[in-house]
Amino acid sequence: MFTILPIKGMIDQIDGFYCDGISAGLKANNALDLGFIYSDTLCDVEAVFTENRFQAAPLKHYLMYKKDFQTNFVLINSKNANAMTGKKGIEDINSIFSSLNHEFTNPIMSSTGVIGNPLPIQKIVEGAKSFDLKTKNAQNLSKAIMTTDSYAKTTMYEVKLEDGSSFKIGAVSKGAGMINPNLATMLCFICTDANVPKEDMKEALKVNSETTFNAISVDGDTSTNDTVLLLTNKKSNAYNKEAFFEVLRLVMHDMAMLMVADGEGAKKAVAFEVKNAATYEDAQKAAKALSNSLLVKTALFGEDPNFGRIASTIGASKIACDEEKLVVSYNNVIVYNKGELIFNDEIEQEAFKVLQNDKFKIVCDIGLGEESFTAYGCDLGYKYVEINADYRT
Repeated sequence: MFTILPIKGMIDQIDGFYCDGISAGLKANNALDLGFIYSDTLCDVEAVFTENRFQAAPLKHYLMYKKDFQTNFVLINSKNANAMTGKKGIEDINSIFSSLNHEFTNPIMSSTGVIGNPLPIQKIVEGAKSFDLKTKNAQNLSKAIMTTDSYAKTTMYEVKLEDGSSFKIGAVSKGAGMINPNLATMLCFICTDANVPKEDMKEALKVNSETTFNAISVDGDTSTNDTVLLLTNKKSNAYNKEAFFEVLRLVMHDMAMLMVADGEGAKKAVAFEVKNAATYEDAQKAAKALSNSLLVKTALFGEDPNFGRIASTIGASKIACDEEKLVVSYNNVIVYNKGELIFNDEIEQEAFKVLQNDKFKIVCDIGLGEESFTAYGCDLGYKYVEINADYRT
């Protein structure tokens, strides 16, 4: 038995972890743009990265370390992705770390921002040299890693085990655009003092990514820098596998939902539940197609209960489906029922009221089996175009 408790606070509450964010001059107007996470003992580390074939230099740098390496330092910059920068991008990371005041063990760098520009090495080095590694300011860190985010994204839990021991786990992340159901344009840093075995870290990240970060979409684009990083210093000496897997799922789900809700210009966060599909793969494919569809997203923006776009997207996903078995509903308002046209003025008005909410569910019962999957998305409107048209300026 175990108890999972959401608690107020951020990753700086976890024993042995320190963090902060500063202005290094990468952003205008002295905005925070450079941060760190430091552990006073070595951490086991595991990561999940983007499947974009053009992975950014920080990801390539990480993958150059030996298997099962440990680290005590993560350096994070915004404004510049250090992607499509070739070998020089990796050389620049090594140059930065070799120039710092402290000798860190296998330091990790993570970057987000504009693709195709070299890192401003001197600004990053000068900024990092000013870090106080005994600072606990996760709020500054959360702001320093933001790009087009409109708010910081954090979460924190404590797990109490039956034997009286406990451990904490929390996360800080960024992500609002270029988000596709295959990770996202996101950085997520998860810290814990749980005594979790290395093999469990890898399994837990992989399993929980499928229903969280790999199940969200803002605009259907996958970036070059997407990273989920899990660090544990094991200081609590407490662990329970079932509890850890469940609380990690909660942490990753929290972060994923905050990203969807903060989709660039988004006003609505929507769950697309596909159930009773013939296979799990069909359910997953259809749900992700719905969360990714631009026609569906723009209908959500217009608060238009256009179930035709829902049905069309399911059919286009090429899963096994039958219009005489399909049921579509907005929350509990059924708008299409097994081939029967029931979409009259009264039902349309009820569905419209659902779409006026900032959170709701679209349920698609395929009627051919027992498998289900839920993907998450948002609406897409004028603000998204405005943000991304001016992204480099």
